[in-house]
Amino acid sequence: MADATDFQDRMLSLGLARVSEAAALASAKLVGRGDEKAADQAAVNAMRDQLNLLDIAGVVVIGEGERDEAPMLFIGEEVGTGKGPAVDIALDPLEGTTLTAKDMPNALTVIAMAPRGTLLHAPDVYMEKLAIGPGFAPDTVTLDMTPAQRIRALARAKGVASDEITVCILERPRHEKLIAEVRSTGAAIRLITDGDVAGVIHCAESDITGIDMYMGSGGAPEGVLAASALKCMGGQIYGQLLFRNDDERQRAYKAGITDLNRIYTRDEMVTADVIFAATGVTQGSILAGIKVEAGWVTTETILMRSKTGSVRRMLYKSPLK
Repeated sequence: MADATDFQDRMLSLGLARVSEAAALASAKLVGRGDEKAADQAAVNAMRDQLNLLDIAGVVVIGEGERDEAPMLFIGEEVGTGKGPAVDIALDPLEGTTLTAKDMPNALTVIAMAPRGTLLHAPDVYMEKLAIGPGFAPDTVTLDMTPAQRIRALARAKGVASDEITVCILERPRHEKLIAEVRSTGAAIRLITDGDVAGVIHCAESDITGIDMYMGSGGAPEGVLAASALKCMGGQIYGQLLFRNDDERQRAYKAGITDLNRIYTRDEMVTADVIFAATGVTQGSILAGIKVEAGWVTTETILMRSKTGSVRRMLYKSPLK
């Protein structure tokens, strides 16, 4: 593990914001064009180019597959000039490729950075996730509870009735039973088609978003990115890897995971201070999308540091090229 004292998060944070902004700007031309792969590749290329300008010795630990899947930013890829601190990088160059292709809400570019060896090397498998925002006692809700029990426990902690709780869930056939059980409690559900990093982040700003809890299974890499955001904003997240076959179990062993049944907390997925940046691509409830007008393009980026708990929203306006 790298010496965390070498991780000058304040100095690195603005550089990370530029990485996120560059990826969003590159994918903006593909919004609504129906080409998911082209949008993703544009974001990847821009993110890689900007990362390689940073004075870091970075390794991608959460990326888009293995080396043979290049030119995506693959797990194990080294980025940066190699002259700075040793860091782990978790990224999703375009979270919501379908959202981008269809010009639907909440497509983001997402990246997190932490000292080397402090981000969970989550394999590309599913993860069962459960998240709530800040201000609650530890284990107010847990993965050991049934969905209905979680609703009632959070309602008690908030001092409200169950029908005043709203849960964010990915709209997938695998979640039909989960959705039915949540609705049986009287709780409301906000279904999302993609983008569960954004879905989890909603919990941290429930007064703004109206989302109290996130439940359901999605990508494990996205779980680590979401944990990075909540480490900065506050809130709790639990994750347990799900395996459909032996090939997926082998991916976990290859990533250094030996306890395949472990339930990870936020601080076990992200064990040290972290920087998190995300930029809106399409209009969303967390960030404004790319806006083009009168020869200018404007982005909105959220930049967070867990060390200080700072959450910055930054507008960047540049000439349209």
